[in-house]
Amino acid sequence: MNSITTADAPSAIGPYSQAIKTDQLVFVSGQLPIDPATGQMPETIAEQTRQSLTNARAILEATGTTMEKVVKTTVFLSDMNNFSAMNDVYGTFFKEGNYPARSAVQVARLPKDALVEIEVIAER
Repeated sequence: MNSITTADAPSAIGPYSQAIKTDQLVFVSGQLPIDPATGQMPETIAEQTRQSLTNARAILEATGTTMEKVVKTTVFLSDMNNFSAMNDVYGTFFKEGNYPARSAVQVARLPKDALVEIEVIAER
């Protein structure tokens, strides 16, 4: 088991790894929509979804895998009313017909008051 770190995604904001790589899988920690270059979060749910998935993609690429190998995602939303707008952006990150399994839940609050946080599990 190896801990993964890349400067192309935001640093962990607590005692956890950006991702853990095993022989067969990569577990990417929940990605907040923080731009690693600026440390800022965009405002809209669409922009935040795009940034969270861009961060997840950067971490996957640092492990030598891709979004095409994602088998499961979990989407945490601060408001389920944002589901449709999140879903529109989310769909652009995966090839049609090859979508991963997914759970999407509303939570009471996310770190830094983000609107969305997304974690992924991918094959290596």
